Amino acid sequence: MMTQRSSMDWMLKDLAAGVPQTRHVIVLSADGLCVAQYGAETDTADRLAAACAGLQSLAGAVAAELPRSEGRMRLVVIEMDGGFFYLMAAGDGSYLAVLADEGVDAGLMGAQMRNLVTRMGDHLSSPPRHDGQPA
Repeated sequence: MMTQRSSMDWMLKDLAAGVPQTRHVIVLSADGLCVAQYGAETDTADRLAAACAGLQSLAGAVAAELPRSEGRMRLVVIEMDGGFFYLMAAGDGSYLAVLADEGVDAGLMGAQMRNLVTRMGDHLSSPPRHDGQPA
């Protein structure tokens, strides 16, 4: 369970070090709060987390149109000028997001993200909050 913003930052370092061209790695709650980061200033991580919340919601709405999807988003990849953005469901109510430069190995990135989520799944869960406080 995620409890302190910086408590998982060190775990994200392995992902960034293992995939050349990785720029920022963050873990966010479903409502867009950054709970861990590596390679990003706090303001950048907060902006990315907020944007990711909207993106995962949009992806879930699109997924709901597919049979048997139950409206759950697993992975979103966006290719843009200068790089790639990855957003992966990481645990109950949490997501792993990566911003990488143009030369990144997409297959390696996906594999490393899946490995991190598998290894850290229980720690990457974020319970819903009530009145701004964890449940």
